Amino acid sequence: MKAGVISEGDTLDSLVAEDFGHSPYFLLVDMDTYDYTVVDNEFATADGAGYKVANAIVSLKVDLVIVGGIGTHGLKILQDAGIRVWYDMEGTVEESLDYVKNRMALEKKFEGKE
Repeated sequence: MKAGVISEGDTLDSLVAEDFGHSPYFLLVDMDTYDYTVVDNEFATADGAGYKVANAIVSLKVDLVIVGGIGTHGLKILQDAGIRVWYDMEGTVEESLDYVKNRMALEKKFEGKE
């Protein structure tokens, strides 16, 4: 499973960004290994950044997105593409990945899929 984490920096120790469209980076992270690729947000200073970033992330074929804050337009684009969005996240990229991974494991357990 591949996660797109909207980040203030380019490492797993970086903070999850509060602003979806205007964050400097997003990290594409393998949820099993935590291997990752850094993507510079070329739209960080653009008008309509949230819309543009959402479309860029959809094209990267991620399964889920982790972010601090996201507007309704970006959220709808991601959800319409079947991407699960975890928002209002705080802390580092790695802490957020751990949290999401644990929550998803609990969901599977309670759905009887484990």
